[in-house]
Amino acid sequence: MANEKAKLTLHTGEEIELPVYKPALGNDVLDVTSLVKHGVFTYDPGFMSTASCESKITFIDGDKGVLLYRGYAIEDLAVNSDFMEVAYLLLNGELPNKEEKQEFLDELNNHTMLHEQLTHFFNGFRRDAHPMAVMVGVVGALSAFYHDSLDINDPEHRRRSAFRLIAKVPTIAAMCYRYSMGFPFVYPRNEMSYAENFLNQMFSMPSTDEKPDPVLVRAMDRIFTLHADHEQNCSTSTVRLAGSSGANPFACIASGIASLWGPAHGGANEACLKMLHEIGDVKRIPEFIKRAKDKDDPFRLMGFGHRVYKNFDPRAKVMRESAHEVLEALGAKDDPILKVAMELEKIALEDPYFVERKLYPNVDFYSGIILSAIGIPTNMFTVIFALARTVGWVAQWSEMISEPNQKIGRPRQMYNGEKKRDFVDLDKR
Repeated sequence: MANEKAKLTLHTGEEIELPVYKPALGNDVLDVTSLVKHGVFTYDPGFMSTASCESKITFIDGDKGVLLYRGYAIEDLAVNSDFMEVAYLLLNGELPNKEEKQEFLDELNNHTMLHEQLTHFFNGFRRDAHPMAVMVGVVGALSAFYHDSLDINDPEHRRRSAFRLIAKVPTIAAMCYRYSMGFPFVYPRNEMSYAENFLNQMFSMPSTDEKPDPVLVRAMDRIFTLHADHEQNCSTSTVRLAGSSGANPFACIASGIASLWGPAHGGANEACLKMLHEIGDVKRIPEFIKRAKDKDDPFRLMGFGHRVYKNFDPRAKVMRESAHEVLEALGAKDDPILKVAMELEKIALEDPYFVERKLYPNVDFYSGIILSAIGIPTNMFTVIFALARTVGWVAQWSEMISEPNQKIGRPRQMYNGEKKRDFVDLDKR
């Protein structure tokens, strides 16, 4: 309940009282739902000043560089926990004990396989199709196979579809890569961890029984954890908006994947790697730094600064450590592109121009370095982002569906088109 009121005076002189809510963390919130009754509504392109929902899952303070999952700092979770514990936390609100974690893993492992008919879908795509196009199609198609979990009003159906999505998305993601390379699909090995299983499905070959490097597994697990949720971003809002219509969960997550595909959202680390290839050599860095500082030059350094975080991206602190661990383990520090990345990092952390503007390397910069060093092609970067974010999407969707009196999303608009006109017959125009 709101204990305070704000007064809005319209141009007509009418005064409207608006409830003021005090959230657990963050800015005060004005409840403007009553404005339409007075013949007005708000105008907020991009919804930058609008709370579209109430949530208990994730909190961000961009000015202070804070990201909390259910109240836990992202740095603590990434260093001291693992992705499966984080997934349990996002879905259930609390970290699991040993028994709860094992039950969670056992149920996930029951759903890692894909229906064999679903694997035939891949043959309908060109080999050079973007993996995100394949992800959108195959994840959306899951609803054609699992009719026993499509009743969104049934808590058991919601739980079952949540497990299916989280368990199957890594399998689908790895198949996207294998299909594009012309390699045979690798089936899940449930004795492996979530991240290890994914890397094994990506890179395992029939001629070897070698397991993924533990350093790479840990780095991948951290990437999953750091990308698991990020409040009401574009793709999460898309999932919620689709879900508000009553659409099935597989369709909703497919809509989130489609939204994430945009270069301004999930494609940022892919764009970062393309920039590093454009620079190409450490000797060319001064030229591009000069261009980045020139406000009249369209060139921008990708992977530096963040729309939300006005300070250092808290996820980047952890990811930076993992990036250096991976480069050390793989002996990849002499790779020309990665040398460019490391030199850019050094400049961004020391050059007054970047320091004063707080244009620090963000999580996309470091995750791109790690994925590239592991050998994952750039067109798979956003797929891995989608894999990690599926947990957050499912948690957000489940929270929304569980709310009483949930309404279908229906943003308003400020219409500036033609006023009512009379129709003119074709021969008189």
